[in-house]
Amino acid sequence: MEAKTSEDYLKVQKMKKKVLRKQVRAQHTLMRHEGIKCVSHATQSLVVANAGLGNGMSRQQLLRILEEYGAMETLLMPPNKPYSFVKYRTTEEAKKAFNALNGKEVTLEDCDQNIVLYINFVEKVSLQNAVPTSLPPGLMVIEKIISPEEERRMLESIDWKADEDTQNAQKTLKHRRVKHFGYEFRYDNNNVDKDKPLPGGLPEICNPFLEKCLKQGYIKHKPDQLTVNQYEPGQGIPPHTDTHSAFEDEIISLSLGAEIVMDFKHPDGHTVAIMLPRCSLLVMTGESRYLWTHGITPRKYDVVQASELGQNVRTITADVGDLTLNRRETRTSFTFRKVRRSPCNCIYPSVCDSQKGQQRPVQPSFPQNEMEASKLEQEYVHKVYEEIATHFSSTRHSPWPQIVEFLRSLPTGSIVADIGCGNGKYLGINDNLYMVGCDRSKNLVDICGEKHFQAFVCDALSVPIRSGSCDACISIAVIHHFSTAERRLATIRELARLLRPGGTALIYVWAMEQEYKNQKSKYLKEKNGSKSKDREMNTDTAQRPLNDQRPDNSSQDSAWSDQLLNDLKDESCGAKPVTDFRLPVHTNRTSFHSQDLLVPWHLKGGTKKKEESVDTVVVPGGSKELKELSPVFHRYYHVFCEGELEAVCRSLDCVRVQKSYYDQGNWCVILEKL
Repeated sequence: MEAKTSEDYLKVQKMKKKVLRKQVRAQHTLMRHEGIKCVSHATQSLVVANAGLGNGMSRQQLLRILEEYGAMETLLMPPNKPYSFVKYRTTEEAKKAFNALNGKEVTLEDCDQNIVLYINFVEKVSLQNAVPTSLPPGLMVIEKIISPEEERRMLESIDWKADEDTQNAQKTLKHRRVKHFGYEFRYDNNNVDKDKPLPGGLPEICNPFLEKCLKQGYIKHKPDQLTVNQYEPGQGIPPHTDTHSAFEDEIISLSLGAEIVMDFKHPDGHTVAIMLPRCSLLVMTGESRYLWTHGITPRKYDVVQASELGQNVRTITADVGDLTLNRRETRTSFTFRKVRRSPCNCIYPSVCDSQKGQQRPVQPSFPQNEMEASKLEQEYVHKVYEEIATHFSSTRHSPWPQIVEFLRSLPTGSIVADIGCGNGKYLGINDNLYMVGCDRSKNLVDICGEKHFQAFVCDALSVPIRSGSCDACISIAVIHHFSTAERRLATIRELARLLRPGGTALIYVWAMEQEYKNQKSKYLKEKNGSKSKDREMNTDTAQRPLNDQRPDNSSQDSAWSDQLLNDLKDESCGAKPVTDFRLPVHTNRTSFHSQDLLVPWHLKGGTKKKEESVDTVVVPGGSKELKELSPVFHRYYHVFCEGELEAVCRSLDCVRVQKSYYDQGNWCVILEKL
């Protein structure tokens, strides 16, 4: 009997040690992910590890578990995280839950999987919600477009088994079952054969529905092509844009059998998740049809708003106090299109297969909205740096002293992100730091890899690094490539998001004032190809003059940026207003006369000798070949006036400006996260 008692005691002690280890691990995870520190004394608030949306725990199930131990004030469930936060009305109730649930094994609903809960106390429950997002332009969702009886008849009209060998049936794809009517969509070339219609046309059962859509104005022309997709739980469709040359503008899709979340993504990386209820109609026109991709992520559960589940259409945002899991069921979609009979001439040539290869304008206009800004940066920043990456990297080898000083002043072991790292010349400055870089140019990131630096490809507007995980960030010669005040502000806000409280960020942008305090910058001094040991040429900048007169209703800059521009007019850098809103092409090594401009880059075809300036090149066989070997690329810049960068930074409540200064023709700021 004593031996058995002793054995039971050892088992209990072993289990207690295991629970303690898991508790400590959960504490470290919470600190890394959210910057929240667990405490050893009892409070009203708990973090419940292993019980979150990210590992299959729904809000409804967790509420039932927690409610047994007292009245709750708050339950927060972050999306895709394996932990949740609960605040009880009293500390005694929280202690009761802590003692009962720590190390408790529970079974997840619907999947019969057992998990063990690990509990810690925290001082308070507070998580930042994502900013609510709007639907992509040109997109509508109409709820209850058909009745349940109409839904039943339409679903019964599709006989998946009997039609498997007929001409209007498509063999089952990897992630879904699909059939085509009217015309077959060919997945091998992402188009339709317009000369080979399928027999029978569209099913007659669809006619009343289509007549209703025409009458209500959701479509202008009756569709002649139908694709029916059936998705089982765990299935989906990859992100895509329906081929421009294949179909006309309006594309409508009817959701039958079950609701589902569809993901939309803009080329700049901005994403919107949209709940499509059962019996609802999705209408895609304009930008949402031609520019955004849409797809369904293969998974068995969708993260949705708990309070509006099955009720209202809305975008799914990270409202951590109202998120839950919704188990998917079998969904069938009827997607109707009108086959296009002439080439597409949409206003999105960069993604249009009908317009590929057409020559772009030599001198673009200043962007009048977000879409134009994204296109301008794609053509005159991203594509250019991909082309010039190798030559650009050869001119970026000398670190700037004050940036080196900032990096060397950071504590040993600091986690530092270089947002827009280029060829990575700052990633190896301080071996005592954990540094990671990212850049929009894949070719520049590949150069970082050749140097054995850690770097990845991403946009500075959306960096896939956990919030609050960095001790410091640097952004050197990046923000001046964004073409609107809102996008520049968003980039600085993204830097702030990455920082932990107390963390710092160093920002460099090109200055309008290349002659400051009676001294010319190195950029002006190197005019006429003067020789210099340091070949570093900081050529990053861009946006229209502060005293520029804007056309009515054309700018989408926010109110704060309009006020900022007005405040800075009295301190104008001498920029001249432009009359036709075409971006001027800058003459290298001269003063700036406009804040928004195109800066030429002469791609060198030969090899550069050690003592030659960056504007000269050795041309084999004589100088007559210079033009052929030196194509010119134009990069967009917004050069900053004195005080402009600092004013933008101060508009953010979450940071304070520690220091601002002028360095070698650049305006510089050090921010601290509050």
